[in-house]
Amino acid sequence: MVATTTPEVRTLTPYQVQRYSRHIIMPQVGSAGQRALLNARVLVVGAGGLGSPISLYLALAGVGTIGIIDFDDVDITNLQRQILHHNDDIGRPKVESARDTLLAYNPDVDVVTHNTPLNAENALDIFADYDIIVSGADYFAVRYLINDAAYLSDKPLVDGSVLIFDGRVTVYQPGQGCYRCVFPDPPPPGEVPNCAEAGVLGMMPGLVGTIQATETVKLIMGIGETLTGRMLLIDGLTMEFRELKIRRNPNCPLCGDNPTITELIDYEFFCGVSVTGEG
Repeated sequence: MVATTTPEVRTLTPYQVQRYSRHIIMPQVGSAGQRALLNARVLVVGAGGLGSPISLYLALAGVGTIGIIDFDDVDITNLQRQILHHNDDIGRPKVESARDTLLAYNPDVDVVTHNTPLNAENALDIFADYDIIVSGADYFAVRYLINDAAYLSDKPLVDGSVLIFDGRVTVYQPGQGCYRCVFPDPPPPGEVPNCAEAGVLGMMPGLVGTIQATETVKLIMGIGETLTGRMLLIDGLTMEFRELKIRRNPNCPLCGDNPTITELIDYEFFCGVSVTGEG
């Protein structure tokens, strides 16, 4: 199981035993697995299309501490897919709307909000307080930043992305490859659109985010076979699921045999776009 950074190990109360009884009766979970969830600390980067189902299902599963980082406000265009937010939340900071929604579903969890852009100055400090990082980021500069910070922090990264009708999910664990092994260089600025530019079917983030939440729970409890070393590709139009084998690149500048990236870099310069473009 993933080591927790929680100072004091929490035990299940009678109320929690009842609440999570459908988990506890599963032999793969049991009381030990549910306690692992209770003591886990997971950071979700983004309170948008992917962050919504990820954080909702982690909260419902009983993950004890869920951190959410986002600096954007709720916009009417978000409501087509971002199920953390409601019509009355338009104009509110997303992290505040997210916290209220998660606590309405499960007041048993601790929701930690980070209403700030993630950048090279704060990423390592924020990541240090969590066991697992889950990425719901859209822009390439943020994705490389998350990858590098997770690796340098020795944290597993559950990565997902969506665009139009397509989705992708994988898990990167330290020493077993990273985002740079698969995508060593970002595309030229403007070549690959984001969801705000190209659109996304509202259900696709729900599908991909739910898989990310599932992978996170498996990591916490140490059960099953995760997507480490595999990338799941989803075509929403044909409803085809394909799997690509991925592996650590010994020439990777971050996790390879002779790394050249040993600290966080200037991601705006690297990708030719602004990190703070992420919403």
